[in-house]
Amino acid sequence: MIWKITSLIFHRPKQVLSSISNPFSRQRILLSTFPANSPDLKTLCSNRQLKEALLEMGIQGLEVEFQGYDSVLTECISQTAIREGQRVHAHMIKTCYEPPVYLRTRLIVLYNKCRCLGDARRVLDEMPERNVVSWTAMISGYSQRGYASEALHLFVEMLMSGTAPNEFTFATVLTSCTSSSGFQLGRQIHSLVIKTSFESHIFVGSSLLDMYAKAGKICEARRVFDGLPERDVVSCTAIISGYAQLGLDEEALDLFRRLQREGMRSNYVTYASVLTALSGLAALDHGRQVHSHVLRAKLPFYVVLQNSLIDMYSKCGSLTYSRRIFDSMPERTVISWNAMLVGYSKHGLGREAVELFKLMKEENKVKPDSVTFLAVLSGCSHGGMEDRGLEIFYEMVNQKDGFEPEIEHYGCVVDLFGRAGRVEEAFEFIKKMPFEPTAAIWGSLLGACRVHQNVHIGEFVARRLLEIESENAGNYVILSNLYASAGRWDDVRTVRELMKEKAVIKEPGRSWIELDQTLHTFHASDRSHPRKEEVFAKVRELSIKIKEAGYVPELSCVLYDVDDEQKEKILQGHSEKLALAFGLICTPGGTPVRIIKNLRICVDCHNFAKFLSRVYGREVSLRDKNRFHHIVGGTCSCGDYWGSIYSNIDHLFDVKDIWNFISNDTFLVRDKNVVNYFIYFDIENSMFEIDNNQSFQSELECFLFLFIFFFIVIEMLVI
Repeated sequence: MIWKITSLIFHRPKQVLSSISNPFSRQRILLSTFPANSPDLKTLCSNRQLKEALLEMGIQGLEVEFQGYDSVLTECISQTAIREGQRVHAHMIKTCYEPPVYLRTRLIVLYNKCRCLGDARRVLDEMPERNVVSWTAMISGYSQRGYASEALHLFVEMLMSGTAPNEFTFATVLTSCTSSSGFQLGRQIHSLVIKTSFESHIFVGSSLLDMYAKAGKICEARRVFDGLPERDVVSCTAIISGYAQLGLDEEALDLFRRLQREGMRSNYVTYASVLTALSGLAALDHGRQVHSHVLRAKLPFYVVLQNSLIDMYSKCGSLTYSRRIFDSMPERTVISWNAMLVGYSKHGLGREAVELFKLMKEENKVKPDSVTFLAVLSGCSHGGMEDRGLEIFYEMVNQKDGFEPEIEHYGCVVDLFGRAGRVEEAFEFIKKMPFEPTAAIWGSLLGACRVHQNVHIGEFVARRLLEIESENAGNYVILSNLYASAGRWDDVRTVRELMKEKAVIKEPGRSWIELDQTLHTFHASDRSHPRKEEVFAKVRELSIKIKEAGYVPELSCVLYDVDDEQKEKILQGHSEKLALAFGLICTPGGTPVRIIKNLRICVDCHNFAKFLSRVYGREVSLRDKNRFHHIVGGTCSCGDYWGSIYSNIDHLFDVKDIWNFISNDTFLVRDKNVVNYFIYFDIENSMFEIDNNQSFQSELECFLFLFIFFFIVIEMLVI
């Protein structure tokens, strides 16, 4: 390009100099003197030659027309080239070019994609006229960057301007209604959707069911889904993901199977959501089957999908596969490392967790976050590596890794002290914490008091716990066990009476086992299973057999005021024992038995599984809400210590929230014959200085907003 300009100056200096003195004159000097075969802006942009296109645009000056601007802006959007896009915008201003609505909208899209929401909003505010696409582009920018309040306010402003929303506007604004403050507004927008006959549109339906699912209203989400006249991969994935996020794993899996039979096309988001459900169920056979579907689909590499596979295999008890996938990843995010670290932690492999953490720091490609440290500390606790765990924690305190410990990290340290039998130190540590102790931290210490029979501190902790969480049955159970271990039976009765007085109801236990890709679920004293008589007979047989080897039922686990014989019968009905018995009935001798429990396993069932493993020569893998218990030859990987909520870090990290890591797909917003893409994968914070915590907290603001909204809706209906 430079040689062309040099040639022009050498051969036609007069014309060029006059154009320099008046660069935006109406004469087509440069165009007429330029070689006829010079590439136009559209050709340059189609070849991704953006810099050359900008130079060509500068040479053409006033002669740049609609098509030229459109081509260059489209390429700027494609390359997320903010500087080049600003040069195009500046060229329009300098040449006094008045861009039509379409080109101004393209500028909004460009600025939104480049995280310059302030510039995008200024373009919108300066538009002499706006159409629904312009409004939708700006609403989408706010929504995708997490500014729900601004998106909703702008939606109301659009309605007040007299612009009628289309299906893409509704689909976009509904994504801003997933917070607790925005959900009620989402319901009102849903009513407007119905009145304007957009409910049956696939994009709107997908956004509606996603909104309801994220708000925990899965029944409403399912009604929206069932009412869609046609379904695509986005809507199907949204409802499956909704079930998975709410822990309704069986429902998610059943729906996925049904939709597969109906010919649903799956994408990587669908598979990631299903794998999340399978992680909750610990259904290894199903997980392998879905993994084979993924391989057959020959999908390109998606880090989110690989993270879901790591999480699924580790929660199904197959860490070998998790590590194999982790090692084969060409690119890893912090979530990839965290998923693997959490897997090691839940399996009690503290040494492996520390080694992986060391490797992460040595590679220095991804920086650890607070969840990374939480996983490592939890792994040290589960693995009995108290000194190493404390060393890592105090490195955090001294900010050697650039992180200041949060209350969850302090909870892990309490767990570390408790496991080591240093109950008094744990108690003093809690007193000196810079945070107010939570129920979870007191619960961790109470569990340590039970294991190490420290009744004095245990009583104090229990009183604090019952003040904070008087409805939590688990606290009563642990305190009762503590008193029972000290032989204080009067206090055990007092705890039972207090529990009855408070009308505390213990969450029902549930255990399941996967056999031949079928999940068999058992509840405490469950009589609904088709082979119930055989299962209960097997439990009685196992009890007699392992008693001969020294098993003694832990009657203190029963809080009912009944005789010992009745207590033993109640213990025999625990869901873990029923699932174990069924596993022994249905599997050949010598094969491992894998059980999953929705709650923390009780002391008696833990002892039962240990004796069963030793007497019958079976490997037992039992996953409860806290961790994995790998029992071989009567010895458990947990070292007979488990029970703190900080042993279970799923409340802080889970790949379950897949929908927050990825876009639910690309919505298309059509203006005439042009397709604009307004929803992007990038959800980082914008450079535009808006208070990210701004929301509808003010009651007056809520009232005014709703009043304006209802007024507009009524006005539209009257018209």
